[in-house]
Amino acid sequence: QRFHTDAAPAAIGPYSQAILAGNTLYLAGQIALDPRTNQMIVDRSIEAETRQTLDNIQKVLADIGSSMDKVVKCTVMMADMKEWDRMNTVYTTYFKQGRLPARSALGANGLALGARVEIECIASA
Repeated sequence: QRFHTDAAPAAIGPYSQAILAGNTLYLAGQIALDPRTNQMIVDRSIEAETRQTLDNIQKVLADIGSSMDKVVKCTVMMADMKEWDRMNTVYTTYFKQGRLPARSALGANGLALGARVEIECIASA
């Protein structure tokens, strides 16, 4: 089952915001797009981009009836791994203490629309 919510940015390519397969939700990668304009946010700091990216993920999950508490795995892609600690400072505030999902992270050259961070998640439904 495919999901789309207007509360989060529209897909900027040929993909779904989220897919439910069995009892597992697969969320497409999100970047710091403002859901009202579908444009990158004005504040391009890694902290602001991480916050908007995770806000977008929360909105997709909420529209499906899920939440950040049900996220089991994230993949974080960063344009500059030197910003790792600053990204993590924001990232950890989106999860309850002791309930961090499994995670992979990698440096990437050329994220969509010049984003500094992109995050995709897998969650239980």
